[in-house]
This record gives sequence, C-alpha cells and structure tokens, in this order.
Amino acid sequence: MAPSTELRKWYAHDPERFEEFERRYKTELTQPVRTEAIDYLHHLLRLQPLTLLAATKHTEISAAFILAALLRD
Repeated sequence: MAPSTELRKWYAHDPERFEEFERRYKTELTQPVRTEAIDYLHHLLRLQPLTLLAATKHTEISAAFILAALLRD
C-alpha cells in the first residue's frame, strides 16, 4: 500500500508538496491490485480494529494518514 518509490522520492516528506502527493497517491491507489488491497483492508476493518504503520515522525503528512482517511470513508 506504500506509494511508489518514484512518488516517495519526489515527495521526500516536504510539507509544501503534501497536497500534490495526496493527489498522486490517490491516483496510484486506483490501480487494480491496490483497489483489491483496499477492499481487503475494508473487510478486515469489519472484523477487527486495524493498525496502520508508518516510518515517519510526521504522520499527518504521510501516506498512512491518507490511507486511513480513505478507509474511514
């Protein structure tokens, strides 16, 4: 579920790039294999709490933050 290496490198957790990162990451999440993974995560959420992990000190501008928001919808 992580963003592509290319997108992660471009973003580099630069807060000024977060909005564009979010747009690009959401586009990546529409790829068929990723939509299947999101569907599976939704299934797991119906069964039990789910914990997302991120290797960042700034979770509010991370891919995990974006993914968590999508899963809440």
